[in-house]
Amino acid sequence: MSTPLRLGTRGSALALAQSQLVADSLTAATGRPVELVRIVTAGDRSGAPVAQLGVGVFVSALRDALTAKEIDFAVHSYKDLPTAPHPGLHIAAIPQREDPRDALIARDNQTLAELAPGATIGTGAVRRIAQLHALGLQLQVTPIRGNVDSRIARVLGPGADLDAVVLARAGVVRLGRAAEITETLDPMLMLPAPAQGALAVECRSDDADLVELLAALDHAPSRAAVTAERAMLATLEAGCSAPVAAHAELAEGEQGDEIYLRGAVISPDGARAVRLSRTGTPADAAEIGKALAADLLDNGADTLMGSTE
Repeated sequence: MSTPLRLGTRGSALALAQSQLVADSLTAATGRPVELVRIVTAGDRSGAPVAQLGVGVFVSALRDALTAKEIDFAVHSYKDLPTAPHPGLHIAAIPQREDPRDALIARDNQTLAELAPGATIGTGAVRRIAQLHALGLQLQVTPIRGNVDSRIARVLGPGADLDAVVLARAGVVRLGRAAEITETLDPMLMLPAPAQGALAVECRSDDADLVELLAALDHAPSRAAVTAERAMLATLEAGCSAPVAAHAELAEGEQGDEIYLRGAVISPDGARAVRLSRTGTPADAAEIGKALAADLLDNGADTLMGSTE
């Protein structure tokens, strides 16, 4: 039992921080030592926008290494995973989710409402770009790429060229830079990406001992929330490529815990959006997500696909 488990990770500061967090948690829970194995992905080698590279660009190399038995398990940012299950692999654990909201980092500690008309704000996600446009604040929204540190440097560094950036709060917190956040954005203003802030711990499905071992890290409320959000996304993907956002919360209801799932599809220019919600029990998380996606499509979400006018 003393042989270290090999945990595959991307080499970025955030990926390493997330993987070390999981490694330390697993060792604390089970006593098994874990060593990190860095895997270079196509997304790390390319400077192209993430939307152009496609879903799963940061994931495929890790999954290839898993399948080839070069590593024992991998840690992904869950929102990076394609929605279709991967044959032979299993999400053995979803640890307790970090705050899923988006965060603003702006010059002079400004909030979103305090930014002057014409201020430049950078983000890499079409979902955030669409929602920033929808707010009607007359901001200049600039698509950007790069890791968390390089994005923050474009606002706070010596060569700063932006007034603000919007990032996932979870990544900023995991890198120990929460003090630089000037505003955590209310989901009513900026609905997060499905599964934002959640990690997926994946291993080979035929490795029964490891599946059982990793289950020690699973956090049932986080799994239920993410399952609902991802089921909504998966159901929409066939007919809707517009920016998609979702946020599920668990709350105590009259007859036990309930999931409250909010979902939105926004045209890329922010001019039109369909925003709806559904509730249900954690046991029905996937069905809630599918039902909300059907509601969104019934209300015209598919007509927002590719709308840029």
